[in-house]
Amino acid sequence: MSQPHHREVQVEGPHYRIIPTKFPPINFFERFTPPELMEETFEIESLTNERLREQAGDLSHVAEADRVSGPGASVVMAAFTHTGFASRFTDGSYGVYYAARDLDTAIHETIYHRERFLGYTAEPPCELDMRVYKGSVLKALIDLRSETYGHLMQPDPDEYANSQAFAAQLRTTQCYGLLYPSVRNHGGECIAAFRPTAVSLPVQSKWLVYHWNGDHIDKVYEKKEILIDLKKHEAEEEQRLSLC
Repeated sequence: MSQPHHREVQVEGPHYRIIPTKFPPINFFERFTPPELMEETFEIESLTNERLREQAGDLSHVAEADRVSGPGASVVMAAFTHTGFASRFTDGSYGVYYAARDLDTAIHETIYHRERFLGYTAEPPCELDMRVYKGSVLKALIDLRSETYGHLMQPDPDEYANSQAFAAQLRTTQCYGLLYPSVRNHGGECIAAFRPTAVSLPVQSKWLVYHWNGDHIDKVYEKKEILIDLKKHEAEEEQRLSLC
């Protein structure tokens, strides 16, 4: 039985992915390693680095031809090697790289999911450090922006069954991913990449802070350069006084 035809489009312009800063770059992926040698290198390094498997995840979830490495690669690869979390286009058995086509949409999307987690765990007021990564889409994606696919855009995560089944079927065709409308920011658009090679290696952009007031995230602001390093200032002052 033939697969139904879905229109593919080349996505122009940047995409933005926001992740917590508590997930630092994974050195194993940040180095340039040929895809055909990555598994062997991983096995050798894990013999002397007990935390490597925990940090890098399960490399077997990514086909050899789809493995990427180099600066920024850990942001992409980690989305596929760390599985077990269901989302709009996966039941948790495989990874998906999500991003938005503009920063505002990326912020709204991540606010929603951070609020769900913080509310579920009843976290007291706090601030979350988030890092923005900026990249581009390299491969054509299936276009889900028409009303034909409206049933896949349910806002409630408890209603993701249809979109998960749809994505699981498409993955068997080796497609690179999806372009779809955001349900968290009207007019915004998102991508869901099924293979690491669908996107470029992103570069670090802004550093954001999400303020959780105990009920919802009410502010997002950008961290910029340090104006005064008090520790450094105190050290310089002590040195100055010692010379007097």
